[in-house]
Amino acid sequence: MRKNSIKNTRINSEVQKELSEIISRELKDPRIHPMTTVVSVEVTPDLKFCKAYISVLGSEEAGKDTVQGLKSAASFIRTQLAKRINLRNTPELSFILDQSIEYGVNMTRLINEVTAGMNESGAKEEDSEEELLEETSNE
Repeated sequence: MRKNSIKNTRINSEVQKELSEIISRELKDPRIHPMTTVVSVEVTPDLKFCKAYISVLGSEEAGKDTVQGLKSAASFIRTQLAKRINLRNTPELSFILDQSIEYGVNMTRLINEVTAGMNESGAKEEDSEEELLEETSNE
């Protein structure tokens, strides 16, 4: 089975869905931030290992604490995953903190600041152009 086969894609999406549900509803660890999202999942073709990319809406410290909490609860999560999904092998889970959502939000904020600055300078230029037109028409 190739890494990007249809079967592997379906397994990845099913594991992602179930992991999201387990993390949000089943885990009671106080280290795990309530705004934790499973961004993507990569299960190896032999179903032995799984990389779960986790995003946490909050501080960097909250993200690190959440990953630590998930690593300590990995055996419980794997057991729950085995009960919910019928796979030949239940993959061994590794959690990776994904910063892409935070990066995207930061870039959007920076773009908005630049465009707001351009709009302000553009409005000033338009005002000066209108004043020049009025002056030339009055003469």
